[in-house]
Amino acid sequence: MASTRTRTPTANAPPAAAAILPALARDMLAALGEDPEREGLRSTPRRVSESLRFLTSGYGVDLQKLVNGAIFDGPADEMVVVRDIELYSLCEHHLLPFFGKCHVGYLPRGRILGLSKVPRIVDAFAHRLQVQERLTMQIAEAIMETVKPLGVGVVIEANHLCMMMRGVQKQNSRAVTSCMLGGFKKDERTRGEFLSFIR
Repeated sequence: MASTRTRTPTANAPPAAAAILPALARDMLAALGEDPEREGLRSTPRRVSESLRFLTSGYGVDLQKLVNGAIFDGPADEMVVVRDIELYSLCEHHLLPFFGKCHVGYLPRGRILGLSKVPRIVDAFAHRLQVQERLTMQIAEAIMETVKPLGVGVVIEANHLCMMMRGVQKQNSRAVTSCMLGGFKKDERTRGEFLSFIR
């Protein structure tokens, strides 16, 4: 299983790193044959740096701090599903976006997670350089580790600009990945109920 533990290169980066990304972006513009000093591009290195820092901010997320104690005891034993969570991430192979929807379900074992924390967990792992398959697994494992439910199911449906804009250039293709843990993997009826909720 892929670890859900976070690494924090952004949080631990030296102060000089704030100047490195804009300089790299400026060099990239020049290498592409552009003039970084022309009016429309003068602020681009700074904007690229700020954008990349935001889009990879998930590396600095501490899962326990993110959840912040929003796990509550309760008698709930029926499936909890949060569907159609907007998802935006960067493909680690081309640094191009992929985007779509994430559906998360879990079977409580006497404890429930504050509903707003589910999309936050999705974002924590989406805001990294990713492949969709690993992202799906990391979200499922994080819910399992945090809430310790009877089972977890995660499905992601996403469009990848690396497929749409370059390479095979298939604009209507969509990748679907799933990760089923615990009861969602072992029990076909539980899995089927989850999949029926997100259709």
